Amino acid sequence: MGELSAFLRGNAAEVPNVFFAASQRFTEEGVAVPWEIRCISCSEDEELRKSCGKRPATARGKASGETDINLYLGRLAALCTVFPNLRDQSLQDSYGVMGADNLLKAMLTPGEYAGYLAKVQEVCGFDQTFQELVDDAKN
Repeated sequence: MGELSAFLRGNAAEVPNVFFAASQRFTEEGVAVPWEIRCISCSEDEELRKSCGKRPATARGKASGETDINLYLGRLAALCTVFPNLRDQSLQDSYGVMGADNLLKAMLTPGEYAGYLAKVQEVCGFDQTFQELVDDAKN
């Protein structure tokens, strides 16, 4: 059995940021510019999930506890993106959108966006994508 000290915060390895070329269309001197992705904390993820809840009333008038998966994944990707700064007003203005998650959708093609979402989930430690987990839960 291991020592409890191994679990102390100072002994835990940090999750490093990951650099990933989300698109081959954004280049400098002919080389795709990598995006920087960070892992969020469980607390940040919990708050994010709460903010992405579906609110349709059930038969008894109570809100369901379901998460809007598309909204969650878009906001997760935006929250995890360190570079480019998706909150930059001039970048949002250049695409004619408001909000970091909307900017991602405007900047990337559908295939690039799907690949980026998968990479973000990998960085955050999900072995399966969130959609796969939902599909498994339904079965």
